[in-house]
Amino acid sequence: MMESLAPTALRLLGLAALAYAAFALLLFFMQGRMLFLPSDSLWATPAAAGLPFEEVWLDTEDGERLHAWWVPHPEARATVLFSHGNAGNISHRLDSLELFHALGVSVLIYDYRGYGNSSGRPTEAGLYRDGEASLAWLEQARGVPAAEVVQFGRSMGAAIAARLAERRGARCLVVESAFTSVPDRGAELYWWLPVRWLARIGMDTQRYVAGSSAPVLVVHSRADEIVPFAHGQRILDAAGDRGTLLEIRGDHNTGFLASRETWLNGLDRFLERCTDASSD
Repeated sequence: MMESLAPTALRLLGLAALAYAAFALLLFFMQGRMLFLPSDSLWATPAAAGLPFEEVWLDTEDGERLHAWWVPHPEARATVLFSHGNAGNISHRLDSLELFHALGVSVLIYDYRGYGNSSGRPTEAGLYRDGEASLAWLEQARGVPAAEVVQFGRSMGAAIAARLAERRGARCLVVESAFTSVPDRGAELYWWLPVRWLARIGMDTQRYVAGSSAPVLVVHSRADEIVPFAHGQRILDAAGDRGTLLEIRGDHNTGFLASRETWLNGLDRFLERCTDASSD
């Protein structure tokens, strides 16, 4: 009896090992499609929110053409470069543009390659180039030095904003609902796989924050169901004395709206400190 069961058990173990390997292989090759979730349909412009804007086209160093909006404020206290999250496109961020306008800042919001009306296909290296092209436009077309730009990144965009702050400097850096890195979050979600060995995308927000010299505001909700609050805490720790925590409530995608007044007041205080520091 035991002898007859042994081959069956071995077959089952072999099938389980094959399924495990197949899923690991799928994760290795599909991680870009799992992270980057672009939409190519723009449903509105800032005009729908009553905001004056300029349509902008940006050229990257590797030949892609990016679509962006410049949303100026007539009495701007600062200039914000807005790197958005992994899904949708810039037309899904009108609520954020309204809030930034209420804060008295001018904003350049851009779509990554493959998002909205931008050309190309998203990759980690490509998104970093997209951030560089957007910063270059602010420097060349608006005369705002990189060191005077407020870098704002939400979720995945936090890695791009933090990398720009580390490499090019920034007046200050805001990371909202940010993961420490893609491998860190992947290892939590797929704890039963060797995610760190399989990861081809890094987006190491924590490392970039640690390497920058800019003041950092970490915005996070304890109710964030996509990126746990612990990620925000580790990013805050990486910022050291430069870091400030703004705790909001609500979920990953709408926490800034559920906490509108808290968010506005926290950003206002942080921008005021950045402005004061830059004028010393």
